Amino acid sequence: MKVMVLGKATGRSEAGEFGTPEEFVAMDQYNEKLAEAGIVLVAGDGLQPTSKGKRVALDADGNATVIDGPFAETKELVAGYAIWEVASMEEAVEWAKRSPLRNSEMELRKIFDAEDFADSFGAEIEAAAERARHDSTTSP
Repeated sequence: MKVMVLGKATGRSEAGEFGTPEEFVAMDQYNEKLAEAGIVLVAGDGLQPTSKGKRVALDADGNATVIDGPFAETKELVAGYAIWEVASMEEAVEWAKRSPLRNSEMELRKIFDAEDFADSFGAEIEAAAERARHDSTTSP
C-alpha cells in the first residue's frame, strides 16, 4: 500500500530556514534505513514556505479566488511530503516514530488504490486498468 507522509510546517520552515547539516545527514541515514527495511520511497520533497505560495479557492459556481501567502496557522500547513510503499499503516507509523526530525509532526494518509473502489466501480476500474495496460504496451 502507498502512504503519503505529510511533514507539518514549523516556524523554522515557514521562515525559509533549511535544516542544519547534521539534520540533513540524519535524514539521509534514516532514508537509507527505510530502503534497507524494504520501504520504497516513491517520491518526496520539501516545500518552499507559504510566503512563496498561493491558494486557489473555488466556490459552488466555479468562481476562483486566489490568495497570496503567507498563510496563518502554521500547525495546519505542510512543509514537505514523502510517499512510501509499505506493507501496512502500522509499518508506516512505526517508521514515522523513528524519524530523526525533532519538534515535528507528521500526518500519514493511505493513498487510494483500485481495490478501494472495487465495490462501487469494480467493472469500470478493471476496464480502465485494462486500457492502461494496453496503452502502455502499444505506445513507443
